[in-house]
Amino acid sequence: MPLPARRRRFTNWRSLATAATAALMAAFLTPAAAHSAPAPATQESKPVYSYENAVRESVWVDTGLDGDGDGTHDRVAVDIVRPRELARQGRKIPVIMDASPYYSCCGRGNESQKKTYDANGDIVQMPLFYDNYFVPRGYAFVGVDLAGTNRSDGCVDVGGRSDIQSAKAVVDWLNGRAKGYTTRTGTSRAEATWTNGRTGMIGKSYDGTIANGVAATGVKGLRTIVPISAISSWYDYYFAKGAPLYDSGPEWLSDYVESADARAKCAAVQQKLVDGAPRTGDWTPLWTERDYVKDAGKVKASVFVVHGQQDLNVRSKHFGQWWDALAKNGVERKIWISQTGHVDPFDFRRAAWVDTLHRWFDHELLGYDNGVDGEPMADIERHPDTWVTSNVWPPRSTSTVNLRPDKGAQAGVGTLGLRRGSGSETFTDDPSHSETDWAARIDQSTPDKAGFVTKPLTKALRLSGSSKVTVSATPTTSTAHLSAVLVDLGPDTIRDYADPAEGITTLTDRTCWGSSTPGDSSCFKETRAKTADVDYTIFSRGWADLGNHASDQAGAPLTPGKRYTITLDLHAGDHVIPKGHRLALIVAGTDQNLIDPPSSTPTLKLDLSRTSARVPLVGGADAFANATKGAAATSSAATSTAAPDAPVLDGVHDPRTAHRIPGAE
Repeated sequence: MPLPARRRRFTNWRSLATAATAALMAAFLTPAAAHSAPAPATQESKPVYSYENAVRESVWVDTGLDGDGDGTHDRVAVDIVRPRELARQGRKIPVIMDASPYYSCCGRGNESQKKTYDANGDIVQMPLFYDNYFVPRGYAFVGVDLAGTNRSDGCVDVGGRSDIQSAKAVVDWLNGRAKGYTTRTGTSRAEATWTNGRTGMIGKSYDGTIANGVAATGVKGLRTIVPISAISSWYDYYFAKGAPLYDSGPEWLSDYVESADARAKCAAVQQKLVDGAPRTGDWTPLWTERDYVKDAGKVKASVFVVHGQQDLNVRSKHFGQWWDALAKNGVERKIWISQTGHVDPFDFRRAAWVDTLHRWFDHELLGYDNGVDGEPMADIERHPDTWVTSNVWPPRSTSTVNLRPDKGAQAGVGTLGLRRGSGSETFTDDPSHSETDWAARIDQSTPDKAGFVTKPLTKALRLSGSSKVTVSATPTTSTAHLSAVLVDLGPDTIRDYADPAEGITTLTDRTCWGSSTPGDSSCFKETRAKTADVDYTIFSRGWADLGNHASDQAGAPLTPGKRYTITLDLHAGDHVIPKGHRLALIVAGTDQNLIDPPSSTPTLKLDLSRTSARVPLVGGADAFANATKGAAATSSAATSTAAPDAPVLDGVHDPRTAHRIPGAE
């Protein structure tokens, strides 16, 4: 494991850290926190500096690019809030940065806050709580407008060179390697003499995506990133092995977030986005430029990942492939996995989140020896507001197990086990149905899906990581899309991720997290979990265009009547199937509202001997064998060879129409 190397780096940082007041750290009263007692005394930054009297200034940093083609280098606007007392003392401080395209067009956070300015153009309200909380504790907070947005020059290129350079150039400026100016067009230089250059980037969705991309450049001075619900490869935001997830490409998003000035200048960039992202779903150089996973080996910063397992906007494949690549390259990592959809941890686990983030930045940017590096690697929401931890994620005892579908007594209602199946199953794509329709009728023979189910488990099973499903299918038409989902069949209370708020309810009461000014309050509306009582939980899913059977990067027309084999990448997560529940694999066509349908309506014949699911099981094949050994059905609703009148199961509502905007409120 890579931890020892990173901990040696932490030790070096400790020798650089300034002295701080020792403080007893109170453990939060959650199951996860209860597993490990806090250290008797730790270093902690304290709110001893004035937020009201903080320095508020704007700088425009030269990106070295001319994205809008006006003959001059683009400058990006950088709004800064930093402690005035430390500036007067000449003490250099670290920076927390959020680089975003949403500061003026769409808003940040659960309350859709935007930047506001005074008559001099200085920042008054910085969205979210980061400046309110961390500036009094001796940090600077920096909010960067991506190129082409708000007060910045240039064009939005949706995760490409311009987007990433917008933020990287600011890290370079903070470390004395780039030019900054006091105005957007003037020549008066601005120097970052007040910072030591140690920077941590944070942000949700598009913002967190920029943090991933900047980290993948290996830029010096970036010490840590905290990507929340973030994209790791833009192709995977728009396509799944050729299957389109939206009815438009990145040009739509670019046009949505750009400022009026940029929109008037950036037609050429918009056209490049159209030309470089064909609706065929083929991989192009545009996607290579926006694939940060391939550059995980360049990452020097630590990474604290937060993602919702039920995020159907930035699907959880993004954190899974990023996490695996970081692990392969020995990057120090920490992760929170929630039951929510596309939701910030400030709105589903607020107190624990603020505390953990505080200690994380204190450790990574101030070098404080507070023990956060010795805590469990993963926090996982097992039930609404109930969290558990894993010292390593996925657990070391996790191994890939091949599960095999086989025929049952009814068409389309089969079994799932360790032995290779035989025969075939047939289904017809129905674009009006979704994964919830399939799961609700898992025990019924329906024409739109093929389902395969274990008997009720005699012991719990834990799946931890990313799964893959290999499908061998013969289509009747020249185009076909495939979906595969993993389902926990059994009663539970879960976060209602299909609700518009994706698992939370916003209340009217407010709690405060830091200092406030008349123009920038640190008080935000509280939330609570919004739950649903269900008979099943879909916990992993994946899609593909069967035309991509020969290549992940290019599709081709199918020959009707010919068999093809393709592997679908399912989304990462961590889920426990309790004793008495059943595990199901469903293979079907179009997943309504989550992928677009093909141009035809195919019927597909599955070759069960060549179809399988490779799932990451804690305890491996032995765990599955022990959990299914001696299992016996107790009722028609719990059998793997169900009766024709098996009941329809209740789940969450149908998935909402997929987002085309990562993280805009």
